[in-house]
Amino acid sequence: MNIRKAQTKDIKGILSLLSQVLELHAEIRPDIFVSGTTKYTEKEVEGIINDESRRTYVAVDENDCLIGYALCEIKNLSSSNNIVPHKEMYIDDLCVDSGARGQHIGRQLFEYVKEETKKLGCYEITLNVWEGNDSAKAFYEKMEMKPKATAMEFIL
Repeated sequence: MNIRKAQTKDIKGILSLLSQVLELHAEIRPDIFVSGTTKYTEKEVEGIINDESRRTYVAVDENDCLIGYALCEIKNLSSSNNIVPHKEMYIDDLCVDSGARGQHIGRQLFEYVKEETKKLGCYEITLNVWEGNDSAKAFYEKMEMKPKATAMEFIL
């Protein structure tokens, strides 16, 4: 397995994994997520890959077939007078193909993101996990992440 920056040739694979993530979320929250869709379109994924403020890393097998990705965004938090200015790496999405899980690919992707984040001089890595996605929450806890804030809702 190899981890590298995403290229345009990876878009179809990223879309396929985005579909897996969406279906998991649609199962947990069918009131919010539309099954059969993806978070981003092909054109949007291409834009993300080419955006300088974002980092998209892919895990590929020995045949250069995509088996996982991490879609990340560098956020510069310095526009507020009540927050210490700092940069963070926000993991917008991290997914390992369902057929490749259990091989520590997610851990390797996360560790790669950590190293890249340090090189970029960021203070922290942040992400969101949907309530009910217990496997993702357990994974990130194994990566030693801790809750930072809790989003709450009241459905009318």
